[in-house]
Amino acid sequence: MSSIQAKKTVLASAGDWLARHRGAIIAAQWVVVVFYVSLLVLPVLQPLPDSDARILNNLTVFAQFLFWGIWWPFVLLSMVLFGRLWCGVLCPEGALSEWSSRFGLNLPLPRWMRWSGWPFVAFAGTTIYGQMVSVYQYPKAVIVVLGGSTVAAMIIGFVYARDRRAWCKYLCPVNGVFNMLSRLAPIHFKVDKAAWKQSYHSHKVIPIVCAPMVPMRDMQGNADCHMCGRCSSHRDAITLSVRPPNDEVVRVGPPKDARWQTVLVLFGMLGLAIGAFQWTVSPWMVAIKQSLAEWLINQNIMWPLEQSLPWFIFTNYPKQNDVFTLLDGTLVVTWIVAVGLIMGSALSVLLALANRLLGAWQTRRFHHLVLGLIPLAGCGLFLGLSATSITILKPEGVSLVWVSPVRITMLVLANLWSLGLVSGIVRQYAAPLWRKVSACVMFAGALALIDLTWWLMFWGW
Repeated sequence: MSSIQAKKTVLASAGDWLARHRGAIIAAQWVVVVFYVSLLVLPVLQPLPDSDARILNNLTVFAQFLFWGIWWPFVLLSMVLFGRLWCGVLCPEGALSEWSSRFGLNLPLPRWMRWSGWPFVAFAGTTIYGQMVSVYQYPKAVIVVLGGSTVAAMIIGFVYARDRRAWCKYLCPVNGVFNMLSRLAPIHFKVDKAAWKQSYHSHKVIPIVCAPMVPMRDMQGNADCHMCGRCSSHRDAITLSVRPPNDEVVRVGPPKDARWQTVLVLFGMLGLAIGAFQWTVSPWMVAIKQSLAEWLINQNIMWPLEQSLPWFIFTNYPKQNDVFTLLDGTLVVTWIVAVGLIMGSALSVLLALANRLLGAWQTRRFHHLVLGLIPLAGCGLFLGLSATSITILKPEGVSLVWVSPVRITMLVLANLWSLGLVSGIVRQYAAPLWRKVSACVMFAGALALIDLTWWLMFWGW
């Protein structure tokens, strides 16, 4: 038996273990739920940390570090390594949504919920609102953003689709991001269509319920699969298997209607997210604010500089000397949206040119090229979120000399991965060699633009 066959056998057994041990998985989910709720609620009951607070002596700082510096960055990384295993096995929000669905109304899914634009809208709304209320810094903001999402997940679960995860399938703010990143995972549940067809004649099949509502027979990758393992060995046709990491992006490509997925990557993951990470360190933001403030003062218009709003609209913590005036809050939102529009538009133009260089315009090919940006988009989200952990570690006296080399290494590897993907993508389309090379060069220009934003954030500013 070859080493690859051995790995497949081990993986298949792991998938079957997940199918046989639902009780253990549910128990683990409830442990995570208790831990998650504790991190949400307990910091709100504590006074806000002072300047001497540290990770190991203050619950709020510990929760900040764990949520934004460890939890979310490495959940993103897990998507690339294991697919959506987090969603199916450990996610507290998904577990609570599925649990509440068992006692609910079981109404059919409404048409509005199935709109394909929700992943982008939910991601954009959460990203912008999180910055408006300083979600990385304050427990009350965390409980509104994350806790509000969890409550909404439970309500949707109670109302719609018994024993299924309607929230996760359609409305979860990170569903679209997880959908993109999981396409790069080197493992997946492989469907043998011939074995599936044969199962109709061979023996009685016990039906199973797919919680994320994936049409199992036609499943070709990880994008929607939650890797929960419940379908492992179903009809003797579904097996947890290894695959080339580029296979789903290059061979399967985009779905028939990929418009909103493309918008999510270009204007969301590579636009709004970059703006949200950047604004706190950008000297351009400071210069714009100073110029506007001077102009308002000269015009004797003082209320934008003096008025503030409640903390659940704009950051408002006077005792911490952290208050967004109307000018501050408006500028933050404007900056994030402007960066999202500029980056998304510029990347769209570059990829449109790459598409055109390959020959006559093909919409599917444009969406396919966009998928080549997933590694660098995911790397950016990881670096941006982990910057919070670096900020928290600075007062701890931890040596951070490794940070820049790690960031550079990750960006280099992500760029190389994206280039590898696009080289595979262009080979899927008939075109002369010079056109394929030219398209790859144009794609490299898009990578360079993204790299520029990270250079500015970590080194240029």
